[in-house]
Amino acid sequence: MPTNLDLQIKTLPNSPGVYQYFDKEDVIIYVGKAKNLKKRVSSYFTKNHDNAKTRILVRKIVRIEHVVVDTETDALLLENNLIKKYKPRYNILLKDDKSYPWICIKKERFPRIFSTRKVIKDGSEYFGPYTNTKTISSLFYLIDEIFSVRTYNYDIGRKKSNYDQYVGSLEHQIKSLKNPSKKTQTEDEYMADINSIRDIIKGNFKESIIKLKQLMASYAEEMRFEEAQEVKDKLAALQNYQSKSTVVNPSINNVDVFSIISDETHGYVNFFKIMNGAIIQSYTTELKKKLEETDKELLELFIIETRQRFNSLSKEIYTPFHVDIGDNIKVTVPKLGDKKRIVELSLRNAKYYRQEQFKQIKIVDPDRHVKRIMAQMQKDLRLNKEPRHIECFDNSNIQGTNPVAACVVFKDGKPSKKDYRHFNIKTVEGPDDFASMEEVVYRRYKRLLDENQPLPQLIVIDGGKGQLSSALKSLDVLELRGKIAIIGIAKRLEEIYYPGDSIPLYLDKKSETLKIIQFLRNEAHRFGITFHRNKRSKGAIQSELEQIPDIGKQTITNLLRKFKSLKRIKQATLEELKEVIGHARATRVYNFYHSKKEL
Repeated sequence: MPTNLDLQIKTLPNSPGVYQYFDKEDVIIYVGKAKNLKKRVSSYFTKNHDNAKTRILVRKIVRIEHVVVDTETDALLLENNLIKKYKPRYNILLKDDKSYPWICIKKERFPRIFSTRKVIKDGSEYFGPYTNTKTISSLFYLIDEIFSVRTYNYDIGRKKSNYDQYVGSLEHQIKSLKNPSKKTQTEDEYMADINSIRDIIKGNFKESIIKLKQLMASYAEEMRFEEAQEVKDKLAALQNYQSKSTVVNPSINNVDVFSIISDETHGYVNFFKIMNGAIIQSYTTELKKKLEETDKELLELFIIETRQRFNSLSKEIYTPFHVDIGDNIKVTVPKLGDKKRIVELSLRNAKYYRQEQFKQIKIVDPDRHVKRIMAQMQKDLRLNKEPRHIECFDNSNIQGTNPVAACVVFKDGKPSKKDYRHFNIKTVEGPDDFASMEEVVYRRYKRLLDENQPLPQLIVIDGGKGQLSSALKSLDVLELRGKIAIIGIAKRLEEIYYPGDSIPLYLDKKSETLKIIQFLRNEAHRFGITFHRNKRSKGAIQSELEQIPDIGKQTITNLLRKFKSLKRIKQATLEELKEVIGHARATRVYNFYHSKKEL
């Protein structure tokens, strides 16, 4: 017999709308939108979900409610409003913007212009919010340089006495000194300045530049050169500000730009407001994934929320891929030119923000940093488990002499040097990298199995398909194939090879996964080369000491254990040598070196 939940799912309409999931406490735990309510909701209960959080969510659902709407856009807006209202546990919730400042043009007879963090519905105009206070500072500096508008907190009503009091204020006197050619302003002139400021805040410089050029020409014709120079200075300040603000073609006007990059746990999103080719607003933040949301789903949520937050009425948006946000807004996915460049700039801002977050997380929350790296490596390398324990092998034999191998160990993405191991090649004659790799991999994991030590989740072989195949032979003998993931990394193009796959994987050159793999490989090479050099050096020392008559291996070992180097043995006194190897042998060693000097 079907449960009440089954009946609710079966009777859902095939219409766009919003669904709400409730738990046994009758609390909303998730809100979602759908083109087709029945199809979308059913998928939660018929799919095998890889994400653990999604599986937990489905187990907690005991009741479903839905709202049918006319269009997808309506569904998106309603979903966003319900998420903000109920804050369900399994939904993404964007950060609040209450702390961001706005620019206010106060609704007064002579409007004041100031920065505020409170939006009051009194008919005043508010522009923002601004996430970067430097932008507001630059705007106010520009406004102060060009215009004479008041910030003086005094209500200038309709009475002439109030206006006279403002004219007598300290602020007005200071501004008169800055602009000696204009001791007073009429109300119409003041309001004309306010209109120009409004345009500049919106990113529309064109009208103000035209007016200033006309005024400068007018003063010049009338031989009023001081006033003309003053206007010229204002024009230069405005053009300088515009040149710093303009990033693309000025014909790109009143457009919103959105972009996203993401990893396993978070999305990083950026928003630009473009007016006349200038970025007049910018906002970047991170979204924590709750249920394996796609980039498309995250970006659609961010677009709706951000346009509401910034009161955007733009009819066109640029995005790196297509999004569904309704028929009233034109969605453009630029392919080339200035439009493409502005989307790339937005993406670059999202990437920089992501890098900054990583640096901060690494310092304040190292556990989260490690989890993110491990999750990303698991995804990039297509592994069944996070590679918390990785081991990398490298062979070293220069001109076929003293063949050795090195195994380096990384745990949680960092070197675990106490676990590094050297290997002298025992069963291979001559320089045979493949056979040497087969030997050391077998010896390493035979020992770990015999000692019941933990095995790594990933083995990295420094080399291409040949070395990888050799290592696999040993894993087969030990019956470890399939129990430990193994890859090879070729040096030429940093190709990643997998067992049984002739086509390599190429990771992004800037990816953290490739950087860790390269670090592993370089560490193994360094560790192996160091051991190889030491072995060759030691071999040369032993060879020289063996030339001394009646000096055997044990005597050589005792000398090296005490004096550490051939140089110190040569410099040792006869008495120092006697303490280590006795009178007779010490005399032979001492005479061998000191008789040479005398010759």
